[in-house]
This record gives sequence, C-alpha cells and structure tokens, in this order.
Amino acid sequence: MADLKKRFENLQQRLNLEDLRHQIKEIERESSQPNFWQDNEKASARMKEMAGLQGEIEATEAVEKLLVEGKDQEAEKKLKKLEIKTFLSGKYDRSNVIFSIHAGQGGVEAMDWAAMLKRMYLRYFEKKGWQYEVIDEVLGEEAGIKSFTATVSDSFVYGYLKHEAGTHRLVRQSPFNADRLRQTSFALVEVLPRVEEAPEVTIRDEDLEWQFFRASTQGGQNVQKVSTAVRLKHKPSGLVVTCQSQRYQQQNRKIAMEILRSKLWALAEARAAEEKKQLKKGKTMAAWGTQIRSYVLHPYKMVKDLRTDYETSKTDAVLDGGLDEFIEAEIVNLS
Repeated sequence: MADLKKRFENLQQRLNLEDLRHQIKEIERESSQPNFWQDNEKASARMKEMAGLQGEIEATEAVEKLLVEGKDQEAEKKLKKLEIKTFLSGKYDRSNVIFSIHAGQGGVEAMDWAAMLKRMYLRYFEKKGWQYEVIDEVLGEEAGIKSFTATVSDSFVYGYLKHEAGTHRLVRQSPFNADRLRQTSFALVEVLPRVEEAPEVTIRDEDLEWQFFRASTQGGQNVQKVSTAVRLKHKPSGLVVTCQSQRYQQQNRKIAMEILRSKLWALAEARAAEEKKQLKKGKTMAAWGTQIRSYVLHPYKMVKDLRTDYETSKTDAVLDGGLDEFIEAEIVNLS
C-alpha cells in the first residue's frame, strides 16, 4: 500500500493536474469564440483533446478514491495505465496516425504475412476502441496484400504506435508449398503522425504531380463511374501517395496532401536523426530500418521484441491483436 501511494504521488507530480485543468479552460475559451466551428475538423479535434484531458483527470481521481478505500488491486491496475501515459510527452504523441504495412521481398509469402499483420493491428485497434479508416489497399495477385494504409484516430495513438514502426519477421512452415518448407518472410510497418502544420516542411504546387483514376475500393457503382481516386507524386523526393477511400475526388486530394505532409515530415526527422547518429557513432541506418520483432511459428512458438527483449509463446493471442504487453514495454523502455 505504501508503495502504491508513493507511485501515485509521483504520478500526480508528472501529470501536473493543474496544468491539465488550465489546458481544458483554454480549449473552453476557444470553443466560445464565434468562429470556432468554422473549421469543423479542427474544432472536433480540439474538443476530443479536451475530453482526453478530462479523462486523465477523472482517472487520476478514481485511483485516489480507490487508494482511500483500500482497494489496492483495482488501484494498481488503473495506476499502471496512467503511468504508461506519463511517458507519452513527445510533440506528436497525442496525434492521430497514418498507419501503413508494406510486404517485403518474397512474393506471395510476404504478401500473406502483410495481410496477417493487417488483421493483427486492426484487431488491436478494435480492442482499444480506436477509430480507423482504410485509405488505400493493394491486394496480392494470389493471396495477401502488397500494401495497406489507414488513418487511426484517438487520444495518444501516435504515442502508443510509434515504436511499432520497422521490419517484422515471420518464420513458419509455408502454406503455399506442398513440402511445407520452413519460410522466413518480412513486412514493413510505417507509423506517421497526422501533421497538420509542419514549419520544417515546404510543399510547392510546382513540385506536385496529380493523377486521377477510378477507385477500386468498396463504395458502390457511383465510385466506379468517375475518377475519384488520386495518386500524388512529390517530384523532389519521389514520394508517391495514393488515396481512394472517399466518394469525392476533393476529399481524396485533401487526405493525399495530408499523408504527403506527414511523409515529408518523417523524411526531415530521419535526416536529422541520421546526421546526429553519424556524428555520434559514424554509422548509417538500413534502408528498411531495423528489424524490431520476430514471430516464430515453427519449429517452436515465440514472439520476441528484439529491442525490449519482451517475449511470449502465446503467438495466437498476439496475432489476434494482443499487443498491449509489447507496446507497454516499448513505451517504458524506448520513449
């Protein structure tokens, strides 16, 4: 009990409830302005942020009440969740996310693995109660997916998911080979914050190349009859973004620009990190980034994070979206 109370006192200091209340009052002041709802998307995001701040205050007060009532176990569970959030203080940790999966080399095996990862993460999003919307998806010719992109929305989504970015490795008996040979497959997970404003990113109209085509995603005949889908290329960087989730072309253009801005921000961050790393260690980063996690289904069952050393033999549970322990270990050890 004494240890729990000490942890709770430390939590209160780190959270700074007075600062949270001040932020809530600031948003309330903004919302009272006549032009607040002119930008509905921005206004909704601010109101959602306020609800998140209020939720943190209420959760803290709930822990305090449980401690007073002597309900240690319940208090410890809620306290742990709050402690995890105190590590999420990065600039974009509260942001929504642009989440992508790309199959690595290896043909149908890699594409099937990418589809398995897609299912795993979507299950995780659902368990967390996060909202997601598929922006683009390219199916494999025989099975699986070549790539997948979605937006994910809720409080602290980027903070929770940012360390999931990197190469994921699967070892299993191949379901596509009659001899059931052991096969290793790779897929890349990309996690970007939805960046509305980035002073370090400049996008000029003359650097953009737009293409329009008929959407191949779900949406009915109306989507198929007109060229609503967009493909945007940023000529200086070579980045290409595709969006076909919305019914109207203008909506897809807006989302494509948002994704491009986030990707350019990530490039700028990567360059800065690379320069810093070279100055410190004289090393360069691999093009695909580091391999972060191995999923072994044969000859034994084990999922292991190669950075935190957290591992489990419950592979089915992990592939069904049971990622909480891995992500919490990342937040504590890598943030």
